[in-house]
Amino acid sequence: MKSSKGNILGGWAFLIGVVLAVILGGLNIVSGSIPLVLMVLGLIVGLLNVTSEEVQPFLMAGTVLVIVSGLGGNALSTISWFKNILDAMLLLFVPATIVVALKSVFSLAKR
Repeated sequence: MKSSKGNILGGWAFLIGVVLAVILGGLNIVSGSIPLVLMVLGLIVGLLNVTSEEVQPFLMAGTVLVIVSGLGGNALSTISWFKNILDAMLLLFVPATIVVALKSVFSLAKR
């Protein structure tokens, strides 16, 4: 399959979002406009990076990441830098997973 501009942009958004979440979460710099940036990157990933063939695997992986990040952040709250990374990952993956799930529901409704 040939890459489209949307897939390339979505791929970069995913890569940049994960790197930002890990670095800024680890340094505890997830404040101000950083959460909004991570959420917008997540929206871009959900809108542009997931093809119809990738919906089910993405939803499974995204759901697991959201659950593990949420529960892991609470369970490992004594390790603050790790909790911050997981919280930043939530800011990236929750919007992406919601967008892909909504796209999936709409495609099912069209059938």
